[in-house]
Amino acid sequence: MDREGRGGWVYIMADRYRGALYVGVTSHLAARIARHRDGTGSDYCAQRGLHRLVWAECTKPIDLCIAHEKRLKRWHRAWKIELVEKSNPDWDDLYEMLI
Repeated sequence: MDREGRGGWVYIMADRYRGALYVGVTSHLAARIARHRDGTGSDYCAQRGLHRLVWAECTKPIDLCIAHEKRLKRWHRAWKIELVEKSNPDWDDLYEMLI
């Protein structure tokens, strides 16, 4: 399958309720979050202890997913918090639902 036909995930990681945030994109969410949790996903997450998946959205094609991630990265922190709390008001770790 070509790049255009594949979908991807935009996701937000946090260290705790309303704590530090990280916005990322991946084509395989469970594998990517597992890497974040073991400290190999990104230096930013590893250094700050961001192991909690608090929001994720699947988008097709992958190019739109990447564009969505870039937009979210430019958002104000308060907007990201509002986005998370619309679907996950308790900031539960959604990774458990993936495995």
